[in-house]
Amino acid sequence: MNSWVVEKESDNIRIDRFISEHMDDISRSYIQKLIKDGLVTVNLKPVKANYKVKEGESVEISLPEPVSLDVEPQNIPLDILYEDNDVLLVNKPKDMVVHPSTGHMDGTLVNALLYHCKDSLSSINGVMRPGIVHRIDKDTTGVLIICKNDKAHNCIADQLKVHSITRRYHAIVWNNLREDQGVINAPIGRHPVDRKKMAINHKNGKEAVTHYKVLERFGKYTYVECELETGRTHQIRVHMASIGHPLLGDAVYGPAKQPFKTQGQVLHAKVFGFIHPTSGEYMEFETQLPEYFEEILEKLRNGQAAQR
Repeated sequence: MNSWVVEKESDNIRIDRFISEHMDDISRSYIQKLIKDGLVTVNLKPVKANYKVKEGESVEISLPEPVSLDVEPQNIPLDILYEDNDVLLVNKPKDMVVHPSTGHMDGTLVNALLYHCKDSLSSINGVMRPGIVHRIDKDTTGVLIICKNDKAHNCIADQLKVHSITRRYHAIVWNNLREDQGVINAPIGRHPVDRKKMAINHKNGKEAVTHYKVLERFGKYTYVECELETGRTHQIRVHMASIGHPLLGDAVYGPAKQPFKTQGQVLHAKVFGFIHPTSGEYMEFETQLPEYFEEILEKLRNGQAAQR
């Protein structure tokens, strides 16, 4: 059971929205189903989905016991960078969701992993996310680590928690950055109005730190490398947009009209480094930029002389 006391800033908002802002891992439609089933109460009384919460009220939600959902193994090719008995590193393509969710049960990385690894995946994140210890967005490409047992999962999770893992991303952003490098230190949390978006949130956000440096300049655009200290949802996208340099192709945090035909943001997880759970040795893997990314760079280089 999850429970909260309604604070002043949440006064007079719908109960389903209130819960979705506190539980961003379940959909609004699922929350509404739970409300309909009487599993959501305000001051111990069931309410309807259009009920508006009041400051000081106590909201409780009882989640039903998880059922074993049929996440089917699928023979989807994987671009494997490295594999042993503990970990698997893959180069995730564009348009691939990492794990299944309600209404999206196939074609994901997890479906492919279940086929490739069979039962050799960590169970810590449950039946929907076996082996998954961190994620990248559907339209972000690049290196992702999968854990094949719970010991490896805990080890990698601990490294993520203390920010000791190397994660370097390449991106193309709008506008010409003034500095050659910099650090963005601004907490990220759920957007106060649009729950599908994240935002700089000084009151309710979590610490988020991104280091960036310029690789090439193209006048209206800049090719950058971003290194993460933390790993918040949409961190690079939100941070770069917050300083006036949204990612090219990102219509969520940047301009609605984009000059290049991209499928989402131009962002690639290029380097991933970690301490191996068994050997204790540092390992680092790097992937080439995807073809679409290279093509955009080539167009920019041909269209205007790059300034370094």
